[in-house]
Amino acid sequence: MKLIFVSGGVISGLGKGITASSIGRLLKARGLSLSAIKIDPYLNIDAGTMNPFEHGEVFVLDDGGEVDLDLGNYERFMDLELTSEHNITTGKIYKTVIENERHGDYLGKTVQIIPHITNEIKRRIMKISRDSGADVVIIELGGTVGDMESMPFLEAARQLSRELGREENVMFIHTTLIPIMGSVGEEKTKPTQHSVKELMSIGIRPDMIVGRCSEPISDAARAKISMFCDVDEKAVVSCPDARSIYEVPLTLEKQGVADYIIDKMKLKPLTTKRNMKDWEKFLSNVLEPKNEIRIALVGKYTTLADSYLSQIEALTHAGAKMSCKVKIKFVDSDDLINQNPDTLLGDVHGILVPGGFGIRGVEGKIIAAQYAREHRLPFLGVCLGFQIATIEITRHVLGLKHANSTEFEPETEDPVIFIMNEQKNVHDMGATMRLGAQAVNIKEGSMSSRLYNSTNISERHRHRYEVNPAYIERLEKAGWEFTGRSDDGMRMEIGELKDHPYFVASQFHPELKSRPEKPSPLHLGLVDASMKYMNNLNKQ
Repeated sequence: MKLIFVSGGVISGLGKGITASSIGRLLKARGLSLSAIKIDPYLNIDAGTMNPFEHGEVFVLDDGGEVDLDLGNYERFMDLELTSEHNITTGKIYKTVIENERHGDYLGKTVQIIPHITNEIKRRIMKISRDSGADVVIIELGGTVGDMESMPFLEAARQLSRELGREENVMFIHTTLIPIMGSVGEEKTKPTQHSVKELMSIGIRPDMIVGRCSEPISDAARAKISMFCDVDEKAVVSCPDARSIYEVPLTLEKQGVADYIIDKMKLKPLTTKRNMKDWEKFLSNVLEPKNEIRIALVGKYTTLADSYLSQIEALTHAGAKMSCKVKIKFVDSDDLINQNPDTLLGDVHGILVPGGFGIRGVEGKIIAAQYAREHRLPFLGVCLGFQIATIEITRHVLGLKHANSTEFEPETEDPVIFIMNEQKNVHDMGATMRLGAQAVNIKEGSMSSRLYNSTNISERHRHRYEVNPAYIERLEKAGWEFTGRSDDGMRMEIGELKDHPYFVASQFHPELKSRPEKPSPLHLGLVDASMKYMNNLNKQ
């Protein structure tokens, strides 16, 4: 069993997740099998009840786990399918230990952080590692070294390194900030020195330091960090700001990161040469595209891009497939209520309305859907966006002006969207929605079946409300055809508007399974249609 722990120091948001994901990608390219674990020190059981402004988007796994967005990066970079067990939180650990104590499992002993909390952390890491059967498991330690909340996890990691064998079975990689100060561009290594000192005071000596910086660090700074932090000079890695997160694996590879890890941990890769040709081709299309389009992302969390991270990455993947740069124009849905839609949407080639909860901004999203339908502008709705499209068509095509969702107006005259039967008596908010991968059947010959090249798919869900069957016949007669269904045709999953170049929406979240080399089919369809729309404009 080989474990790589990735920690962070100085400040949060340094890119531990991208570092961990990139290292995993490099090792996978050598033929090694990988798995990944994200440790989050917050007391929440999972990320499901968090506002996107607090922690970015909630990423959903096949098994329905609502987890930290870094697991999305792991899945995208390493092409994995993880489970909720791969996200360990303080809440999960303490809940288990307290329940065990109530059951009398500790034989009357005083329950303490050490050994009971640390033992539970170790137990979970070991179980996931064994069950995965992977050659290497990469474990990202959330938070920053020195945080009170992170201490039990760091202690558990230290104990594991002692128990499994520090020389070759456990490796510590520490990410730190190397700021460049002043007009002369002087690199400051002191923050890194203090961060490593903090880590060593816990009993952990890093094997590798990844320095985050605006520019590549100099040889002098590398030597200084090596000396003061007791790390091999070739294990001090420079990770400057990249043009794309997908460039990071190649930046690390050029500095021999994979070779160093393989030698240090005595791994046995299937090949000594990296196999990154597909990745390099993908990156080339990201950095040097032949075309460029603008797509409006209409939502209410637009001031924090991480709230829609998977949507952004899915558009990047689709754009790369088409050798097209997708410039995302973030449009606050509330602004559409008070401004002429032409002012905000008149310069875009497509519109995406993503998922969300709550009434704020809903009317603006309906305006966006109406604008796309009436202007024959390519449109993709996801989850709430699917419901928004259905409400818009019910109001403005069927003429039921007061149509709405019971989520926003419980006593609406025309509840075209209503709560699922199994959700009516649910009171707890955490992990109670319709979650995870569900089978969807697609109508043969439909646009969606052509995009998926299949009539049977599996996609991930996260919702409580759905289309009311009482309105389906009228909606389909009006041209809003439900070409994707589940549960023996009872649940509506995909809508396609007839006689429109591309007006498609899904109740599921196709962005969650999008990969750099295998983009989401519905996002690919949006990009393709938006490119055609732009080309038609240019011909006029």
